[in-house]
Amino acid sequence: MILERSRALPDGTVLSPKEFLHLGSRAAVDQAFSRLARGGMLSRVARGIYVRTAKGVQEAAPTLEKVVKSMAVKGKAAIVLGGAKAAELFGLTSPQQDGQEFLTSGQTRQLRIGGEVALLRHAPRWMLAMAGSLAGNAIRALAWFGPQKADEAARHLRTRMSEMEWEALSSIRGRLPSWMAIAIGRASIAQEVQ
Repeated sequence: MILERSRALPDGTVLSPKEFLHLGSRAAVDQAFSRLARGGMLSRVARGIYVRTAKGVQEAAPTLEKVVKSMAVKGKAAIVLGGAKAAELFGLTSPQQDGQEFLTSGQTRQLRIGGEVALLRHAPRWMLAMAGSLAGNAIRALAWFGPQKADEAARHLRTRMSEMEWEALSSIRGRLPSWMAIAIGRASIAQEVQ
């Protein structure tokens, strides 16, 4: 039953033993998941989180992005790109080679998918604002740069965002730390002066 359900789902969709407790005791369901993982039919990406391998046999695991997206859709916790990746999307940093970081409203945990490792790090609510939007990624990029480099980073972000996206970011300044709200305000003024 577990394997049939996993085959009916798109690649990267997460499965949890809790979803199958109607089939038997917790120990029996956990044991079934463990057997499927040892047999290469499922991959264990974190405690209590499994995904189907690409073809349902010992082959490539789904991409990290698909698994994280599935976790965000299925779970009760928000999950967004980390600050370094957000800054990279704006061209403010060079691509990061070592493990990826995501921010979550849930607990901090490490994921292993294929040969990739990702960290889901618990973050305050303001860092998760505006979820996967460009304005939200700007918040996370600014947080990654920190207060000392916030003014410069905000000016760069302003040049890379449309008027509508910048307005969306500016509209939530009251929910952000003071240093970030000030940097966003200064970048707005600097753009108007030009």
